[in-house]
Amino acid sequence: METARGRTPFRPYQPGTQPPYDAPAYGSTQKRHPHESLVRLPHTITETAGPRLSAAQFPPIPDLSVVDGKSALGERIIVHGLITDEDGRPIPHTIVEIWQANASGRYQHPADQHDAPLDPNFRGEGRAFTDDNGWYRFTSIKPGAYPWRNHHNAWRPNHIHFSFFGSGFAARLITQMYFPGDPLLELDPVFLSIPDEAARNRLICKFEISVTEPEWALGYRFDVVLRGREATPTEG
Repeated sequence: METARGRTPFRPYQPGTQPPYDAPAYGSTQKRHPHESLVRLPHTITETAGPRLSAAQFPPIPDLSVVDGKSALGERIIVHGLITDEDGRPIPHTIVEIWQANASGRYQHPADQHDAPLDPNFRGEGRAFTDDNGWYRFTSIKPGAYPWRNHHNAWRPNHIHFSFFGSGFAARLITQMYFPGDPLLELDPVFLSIPDEAARNRLICKFEISVTEPEWALGYRFDVVLRGREATPTEG
């Protein structure tokens, strides 16, 4: 970025704030991590300014908790947050996508054969766009924990998968949001694959009473920084 225009140059990630490609305790990385050095490619206008995704092309699905007027089972929650770039500037009108398990810990996907009930009134995925000031908001159901066979008696903590596009492909971030006070966090190889404690704690949302709606839903805030030294860690 050009400092002459008042912008701060890109700041590389701090060591330990992003997960390594090969995290031995996270079994899946052993078979899919790169074995050769990465190839650095110059960014073109396609990577830095595209794609331009609009609500007209991809209609928002901000509420996962209702299907055809019928409410899903489980604890209703509201998740909102602010998306900023590495210079702290809000990113407006960008697409945010989420996918998650239902309250029983099962995904709405044929590949999930976990012995837990499906919920026909729960949408397994959602979509929203940030407003003029970079804020997004979803209504959902708190996802349940589920077994994942990574090691003996392995259970994933409650989490929601997020995809943030930012201003273009070069700023895209895919990660997971966790909930405060979850006892499974200190046992989870995915969460612990981020060496720096302060960095991985950026993936834990915060309870927010101002967003909580009386007798209806608890509110949580999950802010995201795309790129730079304070960037939110990536997670698959």
